[in-house]
Amino acid sequence: MGTAERRKAPEDGGAVRPKELRDPQMPEGDIRPHRSQGKSTRAAGSARGEEQPYYRPLWVEEPARRRRLPDPVRTAAVRAVLLISVTLIQAMVAFLCTMAGSWLAFPMVISSVASTVVATWGAVDVWVTRQVWNQRGGVVSEPSSTARSLRRERRATRRAARAVERERERIRRRGGAGQLSHP
Repeated sequence: MGTAERRKAPEDGGAVRPKELRDPQMPEGDIRPHRSQGKSTRAAGSARGEEQPYYRPLWVEEPARRRRLPDPVRTAAVRAVLLISVTLIQAMVAFLCTMAGSWLAFPMVISSVASTVVATWGAVDVWVTRQVWNQRGGVVSEPSSTARSLRRERRATRRAARAVERERERIRRRGGAGQLSHP
């Protein structure tokens, strides 16, 4: 627990909770000293003049610049990173075994070559999974999205076809009454 979370009790017995946000009038890089470090500041609007230290937050939340990857793509990316890291470790061990003249050098080189093929497959898998995701389910959330307009047109066509089929079924159930000729 840091000092920003601790409650400090002043001399008169009342509990004072420190402010966790920085003062809006304070310059961006300025940090006000704590009570025990010398200068202190008075709290605005404090009737008894109790002192409160100001703390600058450790980080500021910012909105994400890019959307989160879809689950299948993220899974493939994690798999590829693991495969590539294992391949790099194997290659390093093979190199060190070769430099040391160990009998393990040859098997490690062979396994590194095989692992390189698998790691390449993992990297290609990420690319293919992303392309498949974008073609099947990935509609960009923009008004100019081509995929969205194509989906809308297909939906409208299917609705119209279902409406025509329902109308034909309704006419068939009625026994053709009200229809001059049967199709």
